[in-house]
Amino acid sequence: MRLLHTSDWHLGRSFHGVGMLDAQRAFVDQLVARVRDLSVDVVLIAGDVYDRALPAVDVVNLLDEALVRLTGAGAQVVLTSGNHDSAIRLGFASRLLEKGGVHLRTRLQELDIPLLLPLGGAGNEQGAGSQQAERPGEQDPVLAIYGIPWLEPRLVADQLGVDTASHFEVTRAATERIRADLAARSESRTVHSVVLAHTFASGGISSDSERDLSIGGVGAVPLDLFDGFSYTALGHLHGRQSLSAEVRYSGSPLAYSFSEATHQKGGWLIDVDGSGVTAVEEILWDAPRKLAVLRGTLDGLLESPEHAWAEQAYCHVTLTDAQRPAKAMDRMRARFPDTLVLGFEPDGAPAAAVTSYSSRLAKAEDDLAVCCGFLEHVRSREPDAAEQAALTEALENVRLQEASL
Repeated sequence: MRLLHTSDWHLGRSFHGVGMLDAQRAFVDQLVARVRDLSVDVVLIAGDVYDRALPAVDVVNLLDEALVRLTGAGAQVVLTSGNHDSAIRLGFASRLLEKGGVHLRTRLQELDIPLLLPLGGAGNEQGAGSQQAERPGEQDPVLAIYGIPWLEPRLVADQLGVDTASHFEVTRAATERIRADLAARSESRTVHSVVLAHTFASGGISSDSERDLSIGGVGAVPLDLFDGFSYTALGHLHGRQSLSAEVRYSGSPLAYSFSEATHQKGGWLIDVDGSGVTAVEEILWDAPRKLAVLRGTLDGLLESPEHAWAEQAYCHVTLTDAQRPAKAMDRMRARFPDTLVLGFEPDGAPAAAVTSYSSRLAKAEDDLAVCCGFLEHVRSREPDAAEQAALTEALENVRLQEASL
């Protein structure tokens, strides 16, 4: 049996104001093609399928289209809810969808109800059927796929029977329920297990586009909570990475922040047979647009031939000129039309004392100093001689009008 581990689709997300629905649709095209070409039996989506709890209609339509195409290509889908999803909305019609091969795990009561798939040629057991008694004498090994939906500690602690509302405690309680179910099923046959979870496991490397799991910081859970499972398919972190041979993040299929500029996006292809997991290999996705993180003086960036490749990329630019150049964004976009972020960090500038803008205003000697200080504050560049002359003339006109009243 062959599984494909994905997560964090974030359908409906934008990238610094640029809509990404077309890029996400292109990812779905790649995914469906890989399912067909590689004979994938199950697609795993470990949370954050949507970017927000109330996705737009065209975003919902894209997920609907993706699920129809994936099941039409011969794969079943196991999907859990993440912290960006609304578990209730995402789980709507789950029992009906299960009949079509889409298995939603968005409720606490479904923690220990696996999708059971035969590994030895016996009749297929899946979905709601996994809750029914297995046929007497059936000994073939099976694969049990469990899904842990996003667990908000303060909301689920009581239901999971834990006293402390922490990510560690609720995740520990969830995995204990799964282990208890596995132990019961393993008494009569060989059961291999795959667990989906949307969480921050210790050892994962985060990037800017993930949001904190808890107010005031990220609540990481220890890796050993997933010991004993054949494979743990994690979601939440957007960089594809292995925390151990059995515990991995697939990462997001697209880059959602410039901190992911060096990521090679992809997923994990997992082969399982009666003996367990036999192979895990990377699957790569083609990026619709490259990301460029550029730094230098404005003239240097505009003239340098080594940055030609970035002319077709989304760009994050940091200018290092001693003073902020006039019309910097317009000039950058003349060469790099998709410059989305423009920052300013002058090289060699003397370290200035960190003071508030109001403190600086309090030290201004006259109205001209106030105006010049404001211009410097909002654009990181002192007014030039012509601008100072214009401000002086404007202030003098104001004084004359006040004197005439």
